[in-house]
Amino acid sequence: MKIIDTKVIVCSPGRNFVTLKIITDEGIYGVGDATLNGREKAVVSFLEDYVCPSLIGRDPHRIEDIWQFFYRGVYWRRGAVNMTAIAAVDTALWDIKAKAANMPLYQLLGGRSRDGVMVYAHANGKDIAETLDRVAELKDQGYKAIRVQCGIPGLDKVYGVGKAGHYEPADSDLPAEHVWSTEKYLNHVPKLFAAVRDQFGEDLHILHDVHHRLTPIEAARLGKEVEPFKLFWLEDPVPAENQEGFRLIRHHTTTPIAVGEVFSSIHDCRELIQNQLIDYIRSTIVHAGGITHLRRIADLASLYHVRTGFHGATDLSPVCMGAALHFDYWVPNFGIQEHMAHSAETDAVFPHAYSFKDGYFTPGEVPGHGVDIDEKLAAKYPYQRKCLPVNRLEDGTLWNW
Repeated sequence: MKIIDTKVIVCSPGRNFVTLKIITDEGIYGVGDATLNGREKAVVSFLEDYVCPSLIGRDPHRIEDIWQFFYRGVYWRRGAVNMTAIAAVDTALWDIKAKAANMPLYQLLGGRSRDGVMVYAHANGKDIAETLDRVAELKDQGYKAIRVQCGIPGLDKVYGVGKAGHYEPADSDLPAEHVWSTEKYLNHVPKLFAAVRDQFGEDLHILHDVHHRLTPIEAARLGKEVEPFKLFWLEDPVPAENQEGFRLIRHHTTTPIAVGEVFSSIHDCRELIQNQLIDYIRSTIVHAGGITHLRRIADLASLYHVRTGFHGATDLSPVCMGAALHFDYWVPNFGIQEHMAHSAETDAVFPHAYSFKDGYFTPGEVPGHGVDIDEKLAAKYPYQRKCLPVNRLEDGTLWNW
């Protein structure tokens, strides 16, 4: 079997997605997600100009060798653009190999370790009351784990808080600027968790995303104050560039910590894992070098009692979601999977085999990862530049998004 052609498909059915399609001489093809939110065109150029020409004529079954070629074969290793492009290739090749073996991807990885993949949904609202209403809706739909976020009194806009139901955080063609107040946030958000526990009891798993906005000591304060509410995790409490900051958080609180959706390689999380400064690693297939590299991250994490909790927002296409669910089905140190529902338009462009029932996803039994792309339908949704907002403090200082 040889690779004879590749396609890089860009579409925007409510959100921009980049999809790589690798075609073989035996008629089998695979698809991989290559979406890098806000930098989509950079990955497109990298794939079309450098990566795809080097794939022609190669044996698609040599997944490890091809991965090493694109990782070691460039002087500028790692980085979001490079690792996203590698991930797209890797995911498409695993799709091809599983299709050639006529088995679902999870079987090729070693078979399933569980009967279903627990996912968490997003409950958002302009205030605590609206968020509680959304939690009730999601709980009625069967979700056993819910991320809760709400508006902060005195702040008109807060990234990560949208209208109830489906929402899109990338809201403008250039980054919008929102106002942020750490003091208002820290004083208000514990009230949200208290209200959730008061209404829904102890059995519901509660998660919360800080979006990298705090300093280590502020995050330690938050983690300590919310301990009575038994959060499943506190996500991205601080920017991860200074990994020693997590040590300070760890010294002050037993609230579980999750981080990693912006990581691109095992080296970004190696010390956090080895020093047991986190409880969940959230690296994604599409941004961390694909299935091949994420297996290494998960294996390292398993040695230190760290579980997976992969990013699964709408900036990842259903192709990534499908591949992630096969990975989740197999990986022994699974924790949870994020699920942020795609729009109906997106689901139509990317027909898929995975399904949801009673709080759990299953990836399906279709050979490969079970997700395809309807190229004709995708062509009806041309690229539209969309960016996430950035934050400024009330005095105008630029702050973490």
